[in-house]
Amino acid sequence: MVSLDESMGKNGLLVMFICNHCPYVKAILPRLINDVRALQTLGINTVAIMSNDPSEYPEDSFENMQKIAEDMAFPFPYLLDDTQEVAKAYGAVCTPDFFGFNNQFQLQYRGRFDESRKETAPHSTRDLLHAMKQIAETGQGPREQIASIGCSIKWREP
Repeated sequence: MVSLDESMGKNGLLVMFICNHCPYVKAILPRLINDVRALQTLGINTVAIMSNDPSEYPEDSFENMQKIAEDMAFPFPYLLDDTQEVAKAYGAVCTPDFFGFNNQFQLQYRGRFDESRKETAPHSTRDLLHAMKQIAETGQGPREQIASIGCSIKWREP
């Protein structure tokens, strides 16, 4: 269990919904890890949450989450939202989905990582990194934000 209070950084918090199987996440993951490390130096902490139903997507199992986190040396906690209540509370809709908060826990960024899709977009602007850097420095996110795209969250049947 991880609380928001203990996750908050001096200058903010990035909450991201990711998973193991999504090609959109796979396309950005090495760069995302590097950007998270850069954000740590700015006082922004990060948590990643996996909310998919792993019974339909075994690659997203808790065991596989642990394996990828270890293999790629995630510099952030990779958390399982087993009930899917966290994703619902945030209004998360896809992987990846990013929520950038200032240190007052006010949402300042709900946008994309960059213009990459299922493959890396060469020379793309680092939207997430720039937005979170602005939040760290001013407490405010950019006015213009482009929504993230990716794989839909795999909801359990009711």
